[in-house]
Amino acid sequence: MRRLSVCCLIFGVLGMAAAGAALAVVGAPILHVSQKGRAFQPNALLVPRGASVEIVNDDGDLLHHVYVDAPDFNFDSGDLKPGSRTKVTFPVRGTFAVLCGIHPKMKLSVRVEGQ
Repeated sequence: MRRLSVCCLIFGVLGMAAAGAALAVVGAPILHVSQKGRAFQPNALLVPRGASVEIVNDDGDLLHHVYVDAPDFNFDSGDLKPGSRTKVTFPVRGTFAVLCGIHPKMKLSVRVEGQ
């Protein structure tokens, strides 16, 4: 009986640890960035690997575009009309320049850390 209790305790702890790890990934918050006034607001982020960033075109009359072109990660939203949203998930570590394909001075720097 004692051996059964110890086994149940071990499997219970392992199950809770696995569930906690899954929740850490699934329940990770989505960060929000605004495109307004021909700028990303904020213009720099530090995020864990696997994090998602939702970028919203908050300009009432300007078209925007979001892209990342790096050796180990690429993303292209296409054109974003006012009010449009796009979500970028960063699967690898590094520092990435997120740019607007329409307004070349717009730049968001995203530093991705973690395993």
